[in-house]
Amino acid sequence: MGWLDRVNDQVDALTRARTLQEVDRSAEACLLLDGVLHGTADPYVRADALVQRLSALINLGRTAEFTRAIEEASAAVRDLAEPYLHGHLNALAALAAHHQGALDRCVTHLVKAARALGAVEDPDRDTAWGWHDLAMAYSYLSFHGYALGAIERARQLGVAAGIPEETFAAPGIRLRNAVALDHNGDSDGCLRVLRDVASDLGRFLRGKRAGELRPSSLAAYGYAAARRAALGDRVETGTDADPARLLAHGGDSARARDMRQLGQVCLAIATGNPIEAVTRLDTARVSHETLGAAESARLRSIAYGRAGDHPAAHRADRHAFRLAAQRNDRLRDVYIDGIAARIDHEEMRREAARYEGEALTDPLTGLPNRRRLERYIASVVARGERVVIGVCDLDAFKAVNTRHGHHSGDLVLQRVAGVINRVMRRGDFVARYGGDEFVVVLSGAGMSEAAEVARRIKAAVGTEDWESLVPGTPVGVSIGFAEVSGSGAGLRDALGTAFETADREMLAAKTRSRAS
Repeated sequence: MGWLDRVNDQVDALTRARTLQEVDRSAEACLLLDGVLHGTADPYVRADALVQRLSALINLGRTAEFTRAIEEASAAVRDLAEPYLHGHLNALAALAAHHQGALDRCVTHLVKAARALGAVEDPDRDTAWGWHDLAMAYSYLSFHGYALGAIERARQLGVAAGIPEETFAAPGIRLRNAVALDHNGDSDGCLRVLRDVASDLGRFLRGKRAGELRPSSLAAYGYAAARRAALGDRVETGTDADPARLLAHGGDSARARDMRQLGQVCLAIATGNPIEAVTRLDTARVSHETLGAAESARLRSIAYGRAGDHPAAHRADRHAFRLAAQRNDRLRDVYIDGIAARIDHEEMRREAARYEGEALTDPLTGLPNRRRLERYIASVVARGERVVIGVCDLDAFKAVNTRHGHHSGDLVLQRVAGVINRVMRRGDFVARYGGDEFVVVLSGAGMSEAAEVARRIKAAVGTEDWESLVPGTPVGVSIGFAEVSGSGAGLRDALGTAFETADREMLAAKTRSRAS
């Protein structure tokens, strides 16, 4: 039995409001829900209508009304023993808190939403939409891995309830992941994700299933294509995959409107009109929450670069990087303040520990940090798997910082992180150990496989276009590998020995490189 099966009043109106929101007609849904609220005394109907109304307000971008809507919905849901309502409300409250810039409240609501939705005993299509909204909140907070997990849960529940899988395609999640990579210097990684998004759209178009896509999803596919074009990729025009045609979709979604404006900027860049792109950016009014505060600055940098004004492009790129870094710093501060400590219930604290992984990430490169690396190796060795670790140290990195400044050095580190990730085998682990040192972990491998991985890393770093990023300063990498031999009580000593061996091999490789 689904949620609405337990509601006896105004079921048709509630169902109609859901349908309107699914096709991005949230303004109409708001009016319909206001009528439901004026005509019912049923506490379950009132709670459902208020939760739906909050969803519609978020879709419309009516931020001034968020606080009151959350208070009213919370009061209506508080005493109802229905986990779906609590879960969906908290997922929406997380989205609202993010748009209001309250990251601590956002993370608190995320934890509560995941806990409540996971406790639904008879999940149905409404629960699927709850997971969908939770995935959106994760995505806006840059918890991309959790977002993908939540949207897959939504897709599974939706298919079981008869919702076409295309409804939960959610290209916006991967789009935000892609632009975040570009904001942090990994344009190649950004393009790779955007091409995957285009491939999915092509599959839906070939299968004649694009009609099942939400209007806001079509707008996201359009922006993904336009963004690829701005970075130099050729995209289709005059077809159903034409970015200009896709960007026209989106209904009354505020996020779709933002993507439409920025999409026109991307298309101006792609068609050789960078001055028009800059002019459009000067007049665009978009929320920083749609694609990140750094997106407008990054597009400005690309436009200036295409116009040949490289000093202005560099300044805009530095501004974009600072904006992206500020976001990481704010998120880190949320964890330092101890968001889990604000949730008194012991079970809630255990739930919050699921999100600890985000605090184990290097904010500059997005890679796992040293603490997470050590935990990973310990867990793999404890399972009895064969493990080889590799220490990768950049050559001539000091010269990068000396000649070009630490901002350029940060961009080099971000690009190296992306390069290493691209050439690793499926299931391998990459972390930033500190400074200009990276560590790779090969599970189930020996030294022969390690030698091949080292060759691929060196070749990829060596062929990267460093001249365009740090002119006159080549960047290379020296690598040393060692196998971890030990387990149980001797694991810590075994890890220490393996790191020392790998470090010596890396230094020997660096010496050979200097001598050659």
